[in-house]
This record gives sequence, structure tokens and C-alpha cells, in this order.
Amino acid sequence: IASAFVATLFASTGAFAGADASCHFHGSKPAAEATVIQCATQYKDKLVEGGKLEKSWQALSKVDKLEQIDGKRSKEWKLSFKNPSVADKTKDTLYLFYTLTGNFIAANHTGQ
Repeated sequence: IASAFVATLFASTGAFAGADASCHFHGSKPAAEATVIQCATQYKDKLVEGGKLEKSWQALSKVDKLEQIDGKRSKEWKLSFKNPSVADKTKDTLYLFYTLTGNFIAANHTGQ
């Protein structure tokens, strides 16, 4: 039973994640929506910790919108978080872009 359990651990999608970054994936299987949301939330929090976003972004855990879009090379995930309490209203939406497999591409306030 123990060896079967260990085998399932190595067969899971998480086994493809890099040791230093839980949101770095290899392979061609599309990431689950829940995985992309988790990675985007972690990245948003890192932007707050690094001083790139106001502290008010830290409290936001709900993704406003998640969709697959046609990127420059292939399909991509596009997520957005809305923050109504941000001082600069032109930056009240944070967009994060990920490859279909779940790897980070970019983050901005324009959605482009």
C-alpha cells in the first residue's frame, strides 16, 4: 500500500513543479483552473511583499475573472483581481497571464 501511495505522488501534476517554485510546471497538460488561481494569488502576494503593489491587495483572495485567451504564441490564462480601495483608480485591476500549462508570463494593470 505504501509503495502504491508513493507512486501516485510521483504521477500527480504537482510532481512537475520545480523544487524552488511550486508554480513552475513542465509538460503540455493544461493546468486546472484551481491551480492557476492558486499560483496567481501567490504571485500577487509576492508583488505586495516586494512593494510593487499597495498593501490593500494582500487581503484580496477572490479572482474577479478567469479566462483562456489567444496569446501571441498560443492559448493563455488571463486572470484579474479587482481592488476598489486602491488609491490610483487606473490601477484598480491587476491582470496576470499564465501559459496554459500554468507558468507565469506577465502581470500588469492594462490587461494587454
